[in-house]
Amino acid sequence: MKTLTLLRHAKSGWDDPVSRDFDRPLNAKGRRAAQTVGRHMRDLDLAFDHVVASPAIRVGETLDAIEAGYGRKLGPVWERRIYLASAATLLDVVHELPDTAGRVLMVGHNPGLEDLVLMLVPEGVGDLRLLVEQKYPTATLAEMTLDAERWNTVAAGGASLTRYVRPRDLDPALGPDEE
Repeated sequence: MKTLTLLRHAKSGWDDPVSRDFDRPLNAKGRRAAQTVGRHMRDLDLAFDHVVASPAIRVGETLDAIEAGYGRKLGPVWERRIYLASAATLLDVVHELPDTAGRVLMVGHNPGLEDLVLMLVPEGVGDLRLLVEQKYPTATLAEMTLDAERWNTVAAGGASLTRYVRPRDLDPALGPDEE
């Protein structure tokens, strides 16, 4: 059995005058949310054998803030294919994960992460999947257990969603901004 945890990068700063989307940094709320999620990961005693992440600036800054709350380094492998990837591309990355890793954290972007959860977790199997269908907010964790001994055998419909944690579940002030 394998465990795949997906983490969407925290809220980024759209008002920052960067020339490329890739270079967009987190905003203050995003840093707070990521640090809060990191503390929650520490409280749950989550551990990972392998971390793979998009090299986008906002992902790196998310991981820095997660580590500040988590209290340990994650040491990601940077994988350019994760940047703005589709669910199909993310599944390709999953298929190439080292089989020695039982618990993997993948950090990236939407809509690919949300679509990957919806691809892997069958419909009609609980309230957590319904929450993902509604929205996969920034700095949200989705943990899935996979009935697979090897990463290259992970297939659509073969996962159970065991955890779905949004920043607003931990601190209501980290919920959606009021319009």
